[in-house]
Amino acid sequence: MGLLRRAERALSIRKVLKIIFIYALIFIGVALFSVPLLWMVSMSFSTPEQAARPGIHLLPPEINWFNYNYATAMMPFGLCAVNTIKVTALALVGGLLSSSLVAFAFARLRAPGKNFLFTLVLATIMLPSMVTMIPTFIIFKSFGWYDTLLPLIVPAWFGNALYIFLMRQFFLTIPTDLEDAARIDGCSTLRIYWQIIMPLSKPVLVTVAVFSFVAHWNDFLTPLVYLNSPEKRTLALGLATFTDLWGEDVGSLMAAATVVLLPVLVIFFLAQRYFVQGVVTTGLKQ
Repeated sequence: MGLLRRAERALSIRKVLKIIFIYALIFIGVALFSVPLLWMVSMSFSTPEQAARPGIHLLPPEINWFNYNYATAMMPFGLCAVNTIKVTALALVGGLLSSSLVAFAFARLRAPGKNFLFTLVLATIMLPSMVTMIPTFIIFKSFGWYDTLLPLIVPAWFGNALYIFLMRQFFLTIPTDLEDAARIDGCSTLRIYWQIIMPLSKPVLVTVAVFSFVAHWNDFLTPLVYLNSPEKRTLALGLATFTDLWGEDVGSLMAAATVVLLPVLVIFFLAQRYFVQGVVTTGLKQ
């Protein structure tokens, strides 16, 4: 009995030490990722003299709202925000519809060469965007789309390889019995997709929506290539312009960046439960 108790006690100690070690790693990781964010917020409340002090200061000595007033006055937030919301919303809707349709076809429909086509779609993920940037620019310019928001919106309506992969993996976890019962009742393929598969796929849809929102909200390279007029700039491009004109004013720049970052944080925290569930379940297969 004594040896058994000692073994149980040693095992319990090991479990406690393991839990402490895991939480210590999590705390260190959270701290490393939080320091830049806290520094940005701290600098947004600092005066130019306080921001020029050497070292990293995570807490401002006093709250100064002047940087936010100055940033919103000097940078056309309203116009840039409208352009960004328009691009993000339309691209998000287009990405969800097109990617879900393609993923549904790969997951549920039977066709010769389907697996080869799916492999070909996945192979495009490894293709850097820089490789296709010049040909795509030439095509869009020949369409007369230069200096318009169309090059930022239209490509999302033709699917995204990563989103197709995530949705396909999730669709495979949905029992086929539901689809068979619907076909017996006379449902068409599109009706099965819209009324059965899509309502059951809320976690992966929210996951893809979050990915799409963050990608288009923070996109800088595409607006930089295709947009030229100041009234068509997005928030990311507006921040770059702000840096060019008032780069020495770190406080105002950090205030503008904080305002741009807030919608991303709000969207992520609101969709966190579905986001985690969607990421976990997309790797499962029936």
